[in-house]
Amino acid sequence: MPTQAKENYLKALYHLHLKNVEISLSELSENLGISKPSVNNMIKIMHQKGWVKYKKYKPIKLTQEGKINAALVIRKHRLSEMFLSQVMGFGWEEVHDIAEELEHLDTEILFDRMDELLGFPTVDPHGSPIPNKNGEIENHNYKSISEYGAGTKVVLKALRDSSTDFLLFLDKKEIQLGTQILIQHLESFDKSMTISYGRFSDQVLSSSISNRLFVEPI
Repeated sequence: MPTQAKENYLKALYHLHLKNVEISLSELSENLGISKPSVNNMIKIMHQKGWVKYKKYKPIKLTQEGKINAALVIRKHRLSEMFLSQVMGFGWEEVHDIAEELEHLDTEILFDRMDELLGFPTVDPHGSPIPNKNGEIENHNYKSISEYGAGTKVVLKALRDSSTDFLLFLDKKEIQLGTQILIQHLESFDKSMTISYGRFSDQVLSSSISNRLFVEPI
């Protein structure tokens, strides 16, 4: 089983891999906030373990084994977030940092029990998919609400951003997963939109906010 440091590398590599299968040492160094020489040393170790493919001056590529190991770390993190939220009553803005600690526990039975108690959830509190025990992830092709036009009714399914500030903003607006939203107007100049939902109408979302909301049409 990977150590905590290796798990953090695997997770960072996986998220960068989703954007581009070829990952530069500089990107990974910046993502982790670790010096390039230190990153280079760890990547060499991970290459020896078969988790990445790497040659000097060439991009890093996750191997299939590396993807599975990364997905299993993400599984522990997202199950922890769900448990903290659904069973322990933490707000969705509170669970990330605690889950960052729990994800490194090497106790498979604990996460299996969490999974069972939660009824085998497929997404975490922010709508991100939870990998299964084989490291397989079912990704949903949701689009951001900014891609839909006026008159469309949608339901919020997931978030592009799960930072504390953004989640607190949504809390203040009383927007959560499952919220049904009617797009009233889309401003052509700045792509801001006017929406209504629940007891609220004529609420304006900036393009920055709407790009972070993944929805499904009703």
